[in-house]
Amino acid sequence: MSEVNSAGDGPGAGPDQGKSEPADRGGSAAPPPAEGGDADGRGTGARLGGWTRFVTARPRLSLLVALLLTALAVVAGSGVADRLGSGGWEDPTAESTYATKALEREFPASQPNLLLLLRAGGSSVDDPAVAAEAKRVTARLAAEPGVTGVGSYWQSGSPALKSRDGHEALIAARITGDETAAADTLDRLAPSYRGRSGPVEVEIGGPVAVRHEMQTTIREDLTRAELIALPVTLLLLVMVFGSAIAALLPLGVGIFAILGTNAVLRGLTEVTDVSVFAMNLTTALGLGLAIDYALFIVRRFREELATGAAPRAAVGTTLRTAGRTVLFSSLTVAVSLAAMLLFPQYFLRSFAYAGIAVVLLAAGAALILLPAALVLLGHRVNSLDLRRLFRRGAPRAAEGGAAWGRTASLVMRRAPLFVVATTAGLIVLGLPFLGVTFGTADDRQLPSTAESHVVQQHIRDGFPGSPGGGLEVLAEGPATATQYAEYGKRIAALPGVQRVDGPLVKGDAAYFTVLPKGEAVDEGAQRLVGELRATHAPFTTAVTGTAAVLVDSKDAIGDRLPWAAGFIAIVTLLLVFLLTGSVLIPVQAVLLNALSLTAMFGAVVWVFQDGHLSGLLDFTSSGSIETTLPVLMFCVAFGLSMDYGVFLLSRIKEEYDHTGDHQEAVRFGLQRTGGLITAAAVILAVVMVAIGTSRVANTKMLGLGIALAVLMDAMVVRSLLVPAVMRLTGRATWWAPGPLRRFHDRFGLSEGEAPTAAPAPATEPAGEPEPDRDPVEAR
Repeated sequence: MSEVNSAGDGPGAGPDQGKSEPADRGGSAAPPPAEGGDADGRGTGARLGGWTRFVTARPRLSLLVALLLTALAVVAGSGVADRLGSGGWEDPTAESTYATKALEREFPASQPNLLLLLRAGGSSVDDPAVAAEAKRVTARLAAEPGVTGVGSYWQSGSPALKSRDGHEALIAARITGDETAAADTLDRLAPSYRGRSGPVEVEIGGPVAVRHEMQTTIREDLTRAELIALPVTLLLLVMVFGSAIAALLPLGVGIFAILGTNAVLRGLTEVTDVSVFAMNLTTALGLGLAIDYALFIVRRFREELATGAAPRAAVGTTLRTAGRTVLFSSLTVAVSLAAMLLFPQYFLRSFAYAGIAVVLLAAGAALILLPAALVLLGHRVNSLDLRRLFRRGAPRAAEGGAAWGRTASLVMRRAPLFVVATTAGLIVLGLPFLGVTFGTADDRQLPSTAESHVVQQHIRDGFPGSPGGGLEVLAEGPATATQYAEYGKRIAALPGVQRVDGPLVKGDAAYFTVLPKGEAVDEGAQRLVGELRATHAPFTTAVTGTAAVLVDSKDAIGDRLPWAAGFIAIVTLLLVFLLTGSVLIPVQAVLLNALSLTAMFGAVVWVFQDGHLSGLLDFTSSGSIETTLPVLMFCVAFGLSMDYGVFLLSRIKEEYDHTGDHQEAVRFGLQRTGGLITAAAVILAVVMVAIGTSRVANTKMLGLGIALAVLMDAMVVRSLLVPAVMRLTGRATWWAPGPLRRFHDRFGLSEGEAPTAAPAPATEPAGEPEPDRDPVEAR
C-alpha cells in the first residue's frame, strides 16, 4: 500500500523523487490554460475551470452547508430501519401474487402467517389437560385485535398439524395489515403467548415471525458491522496515507453519503416499499466508494503539492484530472446499480434506490466538499504522520510504485502466459456455479438458535406433509358442487400430487389446497405448478404457494435479465469510450469485468448452496440460492470492478496521450494506480467482510461474496490480466474509426490536461510484440 502515499509524505516527496517529472504529466510545473480551457478550445476545460472556482471560492461556506445538510439528514433519516420491509422477493404482477392477495381477502385462514408451536413434553397433545389448555390459548388468540383465521389441531383434527411423535401440535392464524402493522401486532402478542402455559410450552414461528426476527437481526448486525468497519478502516487509511489528517477525509465523505442515503430511503418509504437489506448496501458502498474517490483525489492533490503547486492550484489540477475520473467512475457504478430498476421485485429495486443515492452522494461529496477541505488544509493534509512511531529512518516512498512498474513489465514480457493462466484459473473457480439451484429465502436465513427458525425446523423435521408448504388453487366464477368435485379429482390425479383438500367455498370463490410429493419447493413441486395451471377448469383459476412464487420470480428475472445485461453493457461501453476514445478498450473492460466475477459466483454455490464452511461461517445451508441474489451481486460487483477499471484506464490514457508509447503507458498507469487500487480494494473488502459477519445468511453471502470479487478484480484482473491483454493488442488498442474519433474529440473526457500532439493511429497489428523496455527506465 505504500505507493498510494508516495507523493504525499511532504512537499517534494514522490514516487519519482529525485527525477525530473515532465510538466505535461498533470503536474503543476506548467500552468493550465487560461480559465481552465483546453488547448484545443473545445470548452470542456473551461467548464471544469468554472467548476473549480465554484467549489474552491467559499470553502468554509461549503463545509458549513455540508454540516447543516448532514444534521438535517440525521433528523430526516431517523427511524428509517423501522419502516423497511424484509420481503420483496415476489413479482407483484405475477399470478401467484394476485392469488395470494385474493385468498388473504376472502379466505384468511388459507394464508396463515403466524404459527404457535405447542409442546406437551412427555405427554400426548391429545391428553385432556393439554387439549384443554390448547383450546384456551386458541380462543384467546382468536379474540385478539388484528388476528383472523385462527385454527388449530384441536379444532380441526388435521394430521398435518400434529407431529409424528404426538408430542407437538400447531395453532395457525393470520395477523392482518402490512409488514409494519403486522410487526407491531406481533410485538404486542409475543410476550404474552411465548413460554410456559400450563402443561404446554409455546414457541412462536411463521412467516411474520421470521420477517420480524430477520429485520431485528439485520438492524443489530448492521450496528455491529459499523463498529467493526469504522476503526479498522481508519487504521488502514492511516497506513495508506501516513497522515492522520488525510485519513479522516475519506471517512467524512463516507459518513456524509451514508447519512444522506438514509434520509433518501426514509423519504422513499412514503411512496414505495424498500427492503431492510438495502441498509447493508448503503453502509458498504457509502464507506467503500467514498474511500475510493477520496483516495484518488487526495493522492492526486498530494502529488501536485509535491511538485510545488499552491493548494488552490493543486485542487484545480486535481479536479481537472482525478475529478474527471471520479465522475466517470461514479456514473459506471450507478449504471450497474440502475439496472436493478428493470426488475419488478422490490427487494432488487431497493438496492438500486440505495445504491444510486449513495454513489451520487459519495461522488458529490468527493467533488465538492473534499476539494473545499483540501483548500483549507493545504500542506497540513500531510500532518500527523503516525507511521513515524513505527519506523526508523526516512521512508522510501518510491519503492511501491517501482514494484508495480516492474510487475507490469514482467506481465507484458510474458503476456500470453498470463492471459491463459489467469483466464483458465478464473473459469475453474467459477465452475461450481454450473450446478446452481435457485430457491426462496426462508427461516434458514436466520441463526439456528433464532426462535422462528427453531419452530420451522421442528415443523420440517417432525410434521407430516410440510404444513405451510402446500399449493393453493384459487377458483373464481360461478360453479356447482359437481364441477368443483370433478376439478378436484383431475388435479388429484396429477403425478406430483400427494393429497388435495377442499374446496372451501365462499360465494363465487373457492380454493383447494394441494400437497405436493417431496419438498415444498423442489423441482417436482415447481413442475406441479405448471401442471396445475395447465389443468382445464370450468372457472378461472390461479395458483399460489411457495413453489408458485418461486416459479413466477424465476420467470420475471429470466424475462428481464437480458434487458438488464444489455443496458449495463451498452451504457458501460459508451462511458468507457468517452473516457478512452478507443473501440477495443470498452469491449475489453466489459468482458474482463464479467470474467472477474466468476470466482465470486463459484464460491457462492460451493459455500452457501453446498454448505462447505457452514460450520466455520455459522450458517444453515438451505441447499439453494435465493433467486434474486446473483442478480444483485452481479450488479454491485460489476459496478465496483468498473470503478477500479476506470481508475487504471484513465491513467494509462493520460500517459498515452502525452507520449504515444503504448507499452510505457500501460506500465506507467499500473505503476501510478496499482497501489491505489489494491489499497482501495483491501479497504472495501474489510467493509464488506464486516457486513459479512451478519447472522443472516443472505447478508453474509452478499458481504463475503463481493469482498472476494473486489479482491480478485484488483489483485488478479487489474494487476495481471489487463496489462497482459493490452500488451497483446498493442497500439491497436487505441484505434477508433474516423467518425468515432471525431465524436470523442468533441464530447469525450479523460484524466489529464489537454493532450499534446496525438499519436498516430495504430500501425502494428494487434498482438504483434513490441520491444521489451526496461521496467525502471527513466522517463
